Amino acid sequence: MLKKRSLPSRTLVATACGLALPLHAWAQSSVTASNGGQLNAIEVSADWLGSGLQNSVQGFAGARTVVKREAIAETGASTIDGVMRFIPGVQVTNNSSSGGSAISLNIGVRGLEGRYSPRTTVLLDGIPMAVAPYGQPQLSFAPLSLGNIESIDVVRGGGAVRYGPQSVGGIINFRTRDIPNQPVAGDAAVRYNDFSEGGHNTQYSAFVGGQVNQDLGVALLYSGQDGSGWRQHSDEKTDDVALKFRYALTSTSEVYGKFSYYEARTDVPGGLTSAMYAADPFQSQRTRDQWSGRRTGIDLGYINTISDTQEFELRTYYSDSFRQSVLANGFDATATSLSSQPRNYGVFGIEPRYTQRFFAGSFTHDVSVGMRYLRERADETVINTTLRTGRSSVSRASDNSTDAYAYYIDDQIAVGNWRVTPGLRFEDVETGRVNKLNGYSESVKDSQPLPSLNVAYLLNSQFTLFGNYTTSYGSIQHLQLNLNPRGNPLEAETAETVEAGVRWNRGDGTSAEATVFDMRFDNQLELFGSGATAYWVNRGKTHHQGVETRATYAFDKAGLLSGLSAYAALTYTKATLREGAFAGNDLPFYSRWTDALGLRYALGTWDFELSSTHQSNQYADDANTQAENAAGSLGVIPGFRLWNVQARWKMPSRPGVELAFGVNNLTDERYFTRTTDTNAGKLVGAPRTVFMQGTVKF
Repeated sequence: MLKKRSLPSRTLVATACGLALPLHAWAQSSVTASNGGQLNAIEVSADWLGSGLQNSVQGFAGARTVVKREAIAETGASTIDGVMRFIPGVQVTNNSSSGGSAISLNIGVRGLEGRYSPRTTVLLDGIPMAVAPYGQPQLSFAPLSLGNIESIDVVRGGGAVRYGPQSVGGIINFRTRDIPNQPVAGDAAVRYNDFSEGGHNTQYSAFVGGQVNQDLGVALLYSGQDGSGWRQHSDEKTDDVALKFRYALTSTSEVYGKFSYYEARTDVPGGLTSAMYAADPFQSQRTRDQWSGRRTGIDLGYINTISDTQEFELRTYYSDSFRQSVLANGFDATATSLSSQPRNYGVFGIEPRYTQRFFAGSFTHDVSVGMRYLRERADETVINTTLRTGRSSVSRASDNSTDAYAYYIDDQIAVGNWRVTPGLRFEDVETGRVNKLNGYSESVKDSQPLPSLNVAYLLNSQFTLFGNYTTSYGSIQHLQLNLNPRGNPLEAETAETVEAGVRWNRGDGTSAEATVFDMRFDNQLELFGSGATAYWVNRGKTHHQGVETRATYAFDKAGLLSGLSAYAALTYTKATLREGAFAGNDLPFYSRWTDALGLRYALGTWDFELSSTHQSNQYADDANTQAENAAGSLGVIPGFRLWNVQARWKMPSRPGVELAFGVNNLTDERYFTRTTDTNAGKLVGAPRTVFMQGTVKF
């Protein structure tokens, strides 16, 4: 089996087309540059950047936050949304019909739209998570569970050359649990969540894996949930299972992969009018609405560290997904029809990448070249059923396709304490559709060069100064074509981002970072109208700027406050429209101010955590409407602060046994958002929630 290597502090090295994620392909060695500076060997690691999660964050030339499994547990969160609230620059915006559900992911970065995370490249083990990364990047179906996650890696800037197509809102990689480097290891956990309003649910997870022999390692992961949320008509069941393996072919090469299956079903409680919300915010008046989906996936890879200066990797993957929503055209008392929207997706990708190191005087160059071919095929159908007669008719049926080629080259240049990485990504995309009802077909071709420049100065082992310029791209999507009148031209979305920052890490649990950013987003696409008259247009330009800060502090282990540590993050974002009738207004569904606070105290076998997250007011439309309308879909969304507390205890006689209990939303803060879906209205947030969890490790 390959040995774990020291990891390089360089930007975005060694991932196949930027999405490569070998499981453990490390070799111990280093190279000395001609200027006497010590550089690590070219390598890929078990982390998506290729330069290593644990060792590369400090030298990474961009705003980046990593949350590992232990830190995830310390938040007390039961969902991925709950963890993401603690990351600077990231906002959770559950303004969708499935808001609050575990099946969707609603994350907005730096003021960008958060509904289904459409403008962020979201990866699972380095593989695009969306059912169609180009054609439908929205994560209305996010096939992952918190129980199966080893770490969450969020890059808010500096990663656009290797990743796409929706990297304007950064890159988020969810890494599943690692294969143990021992004969056998595992754990099992059960968590019970009881909501002060509504119902309760139970979450399960199990993990077992290890080394079958010197060359072969395997792991089996399972995570599931069953029960209901805090609203009426919110029953939900999910099952997430994966089998991972790695096999060493030689001392320098291995194959690795993962087989996965995810299935989910949930009732959708929907939005409430202002009057309904005032009467009972936890009720549902849309008890016919529901959502279901399943996904089967496989990803395989081959990695060969040919020498200390050469590396080759090849990844390929395929996923087959189905999702369906059933939504009424009104509340229970007024609905006259149901709309069923079954959709099928098949995605195939292949990504080769080669990295070469060479020396030129006092300069060391790590040049990586790679490409990705992605093939998407999808069908979309809308079936309307009249409730009175039971008759059904098809109002929309289409076949969609995308063939996308992405090529990139970048060169990390190391000289002294400087790391300078110029790069270029080129996207070549063709998206098409066939209207099966009338035979109309069309295709759209688009090509975009995307240059970038990342610069880091390693002041010393603790301080890193960084800055970058990146260009990002969002292709025209399937639904935008399907709802596009003939002759209405659409343009792909593009963005330019500049950021600068400083990162300090003392290495003893004390650290700090600050980033300023400026992003200019052109040609944003927006849906106008509704129903049969809905259509997409390019809305125009938006401007995003702000400051992100974060600090941690661990008190002296020899002092009176030994065992105490603190965390704080504060983000200011200003995202405004730059064109049109509402130029100068804030974008909807983002907060200018967000913060997160935390205290942790370790005392013997006990750990105690107190944490809080806050967001300021939001608007629900481009007009920044202040007053709430009767439907509950417009008006200011008040800010709110949530407090969470928990305690964890490790059994002294059985170190593998751990119990945890706590309360989220300790003060039972009543907060809400608004949905922009067809079942528009107010959506109440989670009330006070008591949880208990037991974990057994072996």
